[in-house]
Amino acid sequence: MNQPADFFVRSAVPETTRSYMGGLLTFLATSAETGNRSFLLEVQTVPGAEPPPHLHYEQDEVFYILEGEIEVYCMGQVRIARAGEMVFLPRMQAHAFYFLSPLHFLALVQPGGIDGYFEAMSTPATSMEIPANATTYAESDPAAAIALAAKYGVKMLNSEETAELLPHYPGFGVPRLG
Repeated sequence: MNQPADFFVRSAVPETTRSYMGGLLTFLATSAETGNRSFLLEVQTVPGAEPPPHLHYEQDEVFYILEGEIEVYCMGQVRIARAGEMVFLPRMQAHAFYFLSPLHFLALVQPGGIDGYFEAMSTPATSMEIPANATTYAESDPAAAIALAAKYGVKMLNSEETAELLPHYPGFGVPRLG
């Protein structure tokens, strides 16, 4: 059974922020702090820093867009979410996205438990500015991310799985047509 969570207040500061695949992640509420009920991130990122298509076996995701636009592929649909809108990505559903502009959003993952993936794939931030010339998923060796993701209940999709599960998605690292 989950332990009761302590009361706390937190903001986005370098001490709680990590440099991650071309963007910044602020750990606003960790799984440990919420009794594994949820994990809340503040994300700042840019076009080209998208993760590969994937699915979560055990977690739902909610994105609340603070600034920018994101094009989301899920369940045979393509949707654009803008500032002031939210996106719900249900567990066991393949999804992928393109950042259409610099993007600032909140990401709520329920239940928690995936913090370790983001911590292992990132480094401590030295400022609240997105690092210039940071390595993205498209520029890195996918083997480590695929293996680590599997430990946290996330399946990174290969090109055949992506074509089958996300037929409208143009492909990882492939420019969008529209």
